[in-house]
Amino acid sequence: MWQSVLSLCMCVTVTRAQFPRQCVTPEVLRSGTCCPSPTDLVDDECGLKTRRGRCMPVVADLRPHGPQYPQDGRDDRERWPLLFFNRTCVCNRKFSGYSCGQCRYGLTGKNCDQRTTVVRRNILQMSPEEKKAFVNALDQAKKTVHPDLVICTRRYEELFGPDGNSVQCENITIYNFFVWTHYYSVGKTYMGPGQQSFGGVDFSHEGPGFLTWHRFHLLQLESDIQDMLGNPTFALPYWNFAIGGNECDICTDDLLGARSSFDMNSISSNSVFSQWRVICDDLEEYEKQGDHLRNPGGNRPILQKLPENQDLIDCLELKNYDTPPYYFTSTWSFRNSIEGYSTPQGSYDPVVRSIHNLAHLFLNGTGSQTHVSPNDPIFVLLHSFTDAIFDEWLRRHHPGTVFYPKENAPIGHNWHFNMVPFWPPVTNGEMFVLASDTLGYTYEIQWPTRPYAISEIITIVIVAVVLVVTVVGGIVACFVRVYGSPEGLELLLSEHFCRYSEDSHKFQYTA
Repeated sequence: MWQSVLSLCMCVTVTRAQFPRQCVTPEVLRSGTCCPSPTDLVDDECGLKTRRGRCMPVVADLRPHGPQYPQDGRDDRERWPLLFFNRTCVCNRKFSGYSCGQCRYGLTGKNCDQRTTVVRRNILQMSPEEKKAFVNALDQAKKTVHPDLVICTRRYEELFGPDGNSVQCENITIYNFFVWTHYYSVGKTYMGPGQQSFGGVDFSHEGPGFLTWHRFHLLQLESDIQDMLGNPTFALPYWNFAIGGNECDICTDDLLGARSSFDMNSISSNSVFSQWRVICDDLEEYEKQGDHLRNPGGNRPILQKLPENQDLIDCLELKNYDTPPYYFTSTWSFRNSIEGYSTPQGSYDPVVRSIHNLAHLFLNGTGSQTHVSPNDPIFVLLHSFTDAIFDEWLRRHHPGTVFYPKENAPIGHNWHFNMVPFWPPVTNGEMFVLASDTLGYTYEIQWPTRPYAISEIITIVIVAVVLVVTVVGGIVACFVRVYGSPEGLELLLSEHFCRYSEDSHKFQYTA
């Protein structure tokens, strides 16, 4: 069973931001500039001396967003991250990171000039040793303090503490940071003392940024684990949840945890994940609702079956990445279909939950609650497969930038919006690319194909017969040319031909 511990619960009204540890001193915060040096040398902000990057003004999206969020100046996440910092490192082509001290994704080596690509594979096709290594890596990430980033536990106006000089920030482990990042992106807007928080805002779901946001979310975890292990070849596997069954095939003790023999809503104590503690919003409410359990299929008939291959086939055929109003009500939108608010064929239906959403809801526990879903490690595998579908759509349709809205998407989802709360700033547009081209990873996967219709089968048979007749006819014609015309047949050509052989008695044609 998941364990809920008060010390790990983060209330949505107080947890507010993330930044590099070097940038959360009162002096740096008040300066508005977060440009550390990767070498700790004087006058080497962002690796300027080694041409890694420069300290530059933050560029935030100022184009209008959709009407779903009617507030202005209420939320720390608006125009991210300008409320906290207005200058940060902008890295040159080969480098990345908050100080430009890391290589860009897909590059490695001392000078970041060696290309590298990791392969994300189906976890069920990995060897027992590879499965164990992945489980151990997640467990280690759950226990290892993030070496670079900390989280601030108060809104900006309370960030400096009661005395005005004690920054309210804390360390957090690598995996809990992954959970918290997702949690922060969906939090409600604090409207002031005595006022009800505004909940109509989601910086990572229900809009075109759903796929780009979660892509970078995974990429950040993968990179953090690579650094933790000192292994640049580590890759996140995926769970192909499009199996159409009513069983969780990765819910085994050697993978993500089987059912407990004593409580069908709990995870077996033989799984390392049964000892994980969760990040939650309210301990009392969390335990009352039982969100910390997992019961695949559960007792809701509509959610007792996982997506099917046909759903992927239909979804991947949709040509529009997203359509107005760029929300969960969009129709003929690939993004809305894969997210699961419309049918796989593209039509919006308020009662439908498909593909990504259906897979989450099927888990029937922590993984089915948006704000805390990454507490269940299945989240990593589920979203890796969702990202694989996204990457395949990009490969098939070559959409370019015209298909992604530059404005009027829900707040956080415009093309140029800096995705909340990633640091250093990264836009949705930067993740709207083929992974193999820019991000340093690929997927090993065999995509399903649409079965042939009867009319298509008949057409194929007719074409095949015609081809066979044509080939046989060609062979007969050649035979006739070589060995002469049988009695009763007449050659179609009567021109003179040169002798094929020097033997005068062979192959001599006359008019």
